[in-house]
Amino acid sequence: MNNILEVSSISKRFGGVQALDKVSITLKTGEVLALAGDNGAGKTTLIKVIAGVYHPDNGSIKYEKKNIIIDNPRYARELGIETIYQDLALADNLNVGANIFLGKEPMTKKYGVPIIDREHMLSESNKILKNLEIDIPEDSLEEPVGKLSGGQRQAVAIGRAIYWNAKILIMDEPTAALGVPEQRNVMELIKKLRENDVAIIYISHNLSDIFQASDRIVVLRRGLKVGEKLISETTSDEILKLMVQG
Repeated sequence: MNNILEVSSISKRFGGVQALDKVSITLKTGEVLALAGDNGAGKTTLIKVIAGVYHPDNGSIKYEKKNIIIDNPRYARELGIETIYQDLALADNLNVGANIFLGKEPMTKKYGVPIIDREHMLSESNKILKNLEIDIPEDSLEEPVGKLSGGQRQAVAIGRAIYWNAKILIMDEPTAALGVPEQRNVMELIKKLRENDVAIIYISHNLSDIFQASDRIVVLRRGLKVGEKLISETTSDEILKLMVQG
């Protein structure tokens, strides 16, 4: 597999705090890369640099073998880099289709007047959810997403990213607020995305989830990259030791 993303020697400082200090990671097509570390390790800063929220002070990024500067989140999304944060950024008062097409609503004409094509939105939403084997009953697709379960809401956010051709999906604590059955559903979704060659950067405090979902793990501590291991060649004890001692 080829590297879809190469992040080289990225540094970022906020006032007197060195949030990232010459951190480098690579990500292959169809790979799940986990970022581990305690609060303040630099995980969120790193993904926000990749997502175009923060501008690094130093370092470079290659995407699909081209040097790029990701200077805003819109450009990141245009490239195919989508981020699902813990709050999911869903509009709770809108239905599934309206959330998947939020800001990109398709239009049609009725009696010569342009209107939002809600039927197309509903049909396409149903199609992407079925392709990802996401279990949301069709009659729930027209309900406000605020009425859906935590796992279903997570699935809608993932479905939205995939519908708009995400090549890299950054998932920030995707199972944090979910019950055990819904956590399993997210793990199954990650497997499905990997099969579809979507590359994933996965952040979690739950090492059990990391070992279940990921191929490789990068450990950060106080802004430094202190370790990188294949999941098949390490243990949770080894990762914990790196997180604490560097």
